[in-house]
Amino acid sequence: MITSVLVANRGEIASRVFRTCRDLGVSTVAVYSDADAGALHVREADAAVRLPGAAPSETYLRGDLIVAAALAAGADAVHPGYGFLSENAGFARAVIDAGLVWIGPPPAAIEAMASKTRAKELLGIEPLDPARVTEADLPVLVKAAAGGGGRGMRIVRELASLSGELESASAEAASAFGDGEVFVEPYVEDGRHVEVQLLCDAHGTVWALGTRDCSLQRRHQKVIEEAPAPGLPAALEASLLDTAVRAAKAVGYVGAGTVEFLVADGRAHFLEMNTRLQVEHPVTEEVYGVDLVALQLAVAEGGKLPPETPAPRGHAIEARLYAEDPARGWAPQTGPLHLFDVPGGVRLDTGYASGDAIGVHYDPMIAKLTVHAPTRAEAVRKLAHALERARIHGPVTNRDLLVASLRHSEYTTVEALDTGFYDRNLSALTPAPGGGGLAAVAAALAAASARRGRFGGGWRNLRSQDETRTYGDPHGSHREDHEVRYRPTRDGGYEVTAPEGVRVVAAAPDRVSLETAGVVRHFDVTAYADGTVHAGGHRLTARPRFTDPREQTAPGSLLAPMPGTVVRVADGLAVGDAVTAGQPLLWLEAMKMEHRVTAPASGTLTALHAAPGRQVEVGALLAVVQAHAQASVPPDAQEDPSA
Repeated sequence: MITSVLVANRGEIASRVFRTCRDLGVSTVAVYSDADAGALHVREADAAVRLPGAAPSETYLRGDLIVAAALAAGADAVHPGYGFLSENAGFARAVIDAGLVWIGPPPAAIEAMASKTRAKELLGIEPLDPARVTEADLPVLVKAAAGGGGRGMRIVRELASLSGELESASAEAASAFGDGEVFVEPYVEDGRHVEVQLLCDAHGTVWALGTRDCSLQRRHQKVIEEAPAPGLPAALEASLLDTAVRAAKAVGYVGAGTVEFLVADGRAHFLEMNTRLQVEHPVTEEVYGVDLVALQLAVAEGGKLPPETPAPRGHAIEARLYAEDPARGWAPQTGPLHLFDVPGGVRLDTGYASGDAIGVHYDPMIAKLTVHAPTRAEAVRKLAHALERARIHGPVTNRDLLVASLRHSEYTTVEALDTGFYDRNLSALTPAPGGGGLAAVAAALAAASARRGRFGGGWRNLRSQDETRTYGDPHGSHREDHEVRYRPTRDGGYEVTAPEGVRVVAAAPDRVSLETAGVVRHFDVTAYADGTVHAGGHRLTARPRFTDPREQTAPGSLLAPMPGTVVRVADGLAVGDAVTAGQPLLWLEAMKMEHRVTAPASGTLTALHAAPGRQVEVGALLAVVQAHAQASVPPDAQEDPSA
């Protein structure tokens, strides 16, 4: 019987496994890098072991350190979570050889299926030979043989770029999974990403727990998932389930696993089998009323599954909340998460709590929010409403994008549910901010009320100059500043002179009510020491009255869009070189992904401050391009993460 489990992972999945362990009366052990010393999963565990030596991004890949940690802490079993070493047969064997229980599939099954290339060979599917790819084969997809989550994956539409994308994908895969093997396969445009959840015991019972649709993706990483996959013809769904079961039986699979397909034109194309628990497993749990982690432990103890698969009920949808800016090329964001509060009635899986910091070393996912309802329409409405009401004070997130996605007609009607959803709709889903100006008024009056409370009333017999406050609005595709002008009134209130048409109903340091066009709106306002202000769901930045000359930059300056490490500089690039608009100059690695920094205009490279291995903070000067007056590209082109 398992009495103590070490989770060889971090963040959300570690906390998720710990939750089930507590329910079962099983002790928990966390492992952590120096960057995670104060992380939520460390705080929640009964015991925690530091993994020494390696850089934070590599620490969790050290199987030898993790096995040693399990033995030192007295754990008798290891759960791999997902990502990192979860599909590493060598690590599974090391755990077993150390006398520990491995909560996962047999190493031989991992070897047969964890590598996408070997899995395809097992099913008789041949990848393309990169040396023989022709124009007729395009577009093609470069993929990492190990791991997933969109890392080490590139779409190639021009033959000349294939070599460079192979190199870039390999480097990213090696960083993320410790394995740089990549392969090439045909790229199916705008298919649906559908998968089947499996659970198998060691006695021959195989459960196929229905389908999931994971088509809404950015950068090949899933954003919104649901179960069951809506709108599939019955015959096609039956075929998917049958193929998944046959794949599991072919390798003697034991434990939880997922078989993934790309569905297009009524046909299913095998993608891979993930020999681990998936990030999106909560939607299956909600529909089938099971705890997959508890069942993993039971199977690892030698238990038998009931012969009949549980019956499904209703519909579940999960949204992944990321610290990222969709309107800026999905650039990951970092900083303190001042407040994180989600309404009741929503399942929350997270590795963060209020007051935690979102760093640069790992994936930018903050949490997964999952709802279950009798119908898909009810689940969509419930999740969108919960996301709107969630209080998320900290870095920019994709929350508003998630809400807009759930309410988009293509999603609600399932008329075009495919992986091209964001390619078609991103600009419409990230419009210029709406209501930011009114939120800025609320922020200004809350600040004025707080100041009045500290220093007394501000009204004078003689009319004085209006008070002015300016707030930056980083939300949406058009960032802008909002200037607010107001004056105190004789009755202790305020009169807003700009923007026009705003009447102050009430103003306090933490809540402001404003009327426009006959409608009263209420804003809860919270200001933080770092200058951010959250007002009614809007994240604003208080602007100083005077610009610090030290913060001014020369035209054409390329600033680091996020903290990270310079991993590459374009071959032969040197000061004095002529560059063209959009030309890749260097690559940053942040949160396990590469981010390409390109020339903002055609011109001359007049400064280069980046070198491989250099760690930079957000806003650090990387290079300067003196532009030719006649050629330029929008500033957004500086941040192109599709490298």
